[in-house]
Order: sequence, then C-alpha cells, then structure tokens
Amino acid sequence: MANVKTYTSKGKESGEITLPEKVFGVKWNANLVHQVITSLMSSKRNGTAHAKTRGEVRGGGKKPWKQKGTGRARHGSSRSPIWVGGGTTHGPRNDKNYDRKVNVKQNAKALASILSAKLRDGEIIFVDEISFKAPKTKDARDVMINLAKIKGFERLSKKTNAALIALSGKSQEVEKSFRNIGSVSVLETRNINPIEALKYKYILIENPTKSVKILEDRISK
Repeated sequence: MANVKTYTSKGKESGEITLPEKVFGVKWNANLVHQVITSLMSSKRNGTAHAKTRGEVRGGGKKPWKQKGTGRARHGSSRSPIWVGGGTTHGPRNDKNYDRKVNVKQNAKALASILSAKLRDGEIIFVDEISFKAPKTKDARDVMINLAKIKGFERLSKKTNAALIALSGKSQEVEKSFRNIGSVSVLETRNINPIEALKYKYILIENPTKSVKILEDRISK
C-alpha cells in the first residue's frame, strides 16, 4: 500500500489516500501492454480500403484475341491483374475482419501496469471533486490552471493530450465544460482503457475514494 496526496480543484492539498498494490503497485509489463494495445487498436479498425479483384472490375468479358496463331501470349481477359486497368491481386478488402480478442484479465493487468507506471512517474493526480453548476469552459480552464500550479504537473497546460479526467460517476456539466478544451478528455473511471490511459500525459482521478474502489474491483475480477 502507498499513501499519496489528494488535492482540491483549486490545487490545494486536502489529505492523503492509501492506494492498493494490485492497482498502483504493479511492475511494468511492456510485452503485455504492447499486446493489449495493438489488439485494441486493431479491433477499432474499420477496414474501409477495398481493391477490386478481376471479377469485380467492369469489362473484360471478351477474349482479347484468339488463343493461337497470333504469336502473342495467351490471354483470357483484359481485366487480368497483369494488365493495366485490371483487377488487383491480394489487395485490401473491406470485408476483412480486424477484430482481435483481448481477455478481460489481460486488459485489467495491462491497465494496472500502465497506472502503476504513471504513478511512479508522477503523472497521476487525485482530485477530491470536480463539479460545476452549469457547463462553462471558463470554469474548466480555471481548474486546469489551478492544478498546473502543483509541482510536477506544470505540463497540464500543454496543447495536446494533456490530461485524461476520470470521473467517479456521470456528469454532463463536467463533460460539456471540458468539451472545448482539445487537450483534455473526460470519461468515467469504470470506462478507462489502456489506450486512453497511455494517450494522455496525466490522469486526473476525481473522487479518489470511490474511483480507486471502482478500479480495484475491476482489476480484481
């Protein structure tokens, strides 16, 4: 178990929280993380590229010339892959299935490995509460500015992939407030996946007591 500081949305220290080893004390497993990430990315692939075969290219029904007696090579169709304008051999197909299975345990272990590495590198911050009465981008920016004043989190103001905010529950006001800030993404803690966890420099975990319990239950399963 490790104790880490918690902060308010204004960047002030508010206390400490004890983190479970199974979530934030796991050794880095590069092979597992790579396997899970590549599998998840492959499953997200649409496979829209499509090349026509000789049977799908229009025309070519008539034999170019007779089989024998011309002195030329024998051809049965002008849409053969060796002809200009012909079909494609072994080209990309839109009916190809890129889905790759990722076991639940693999996904959980990869996520724990990533979260543990980020905690060791000082890239996770625990915030007591992030809430707004109404959606307002200015309020969201103020939160990021305040948290960027914490030592080690100065790059929260970076323009791309700055932070992933993990909420303990659904909050449309928070989601809409951060929507216009391109460097920040908001989702519920229960929906964190290895791709999102690696994509952003920092992870802001809101309501750490509840969120950590959600992560612990998920990884324990």
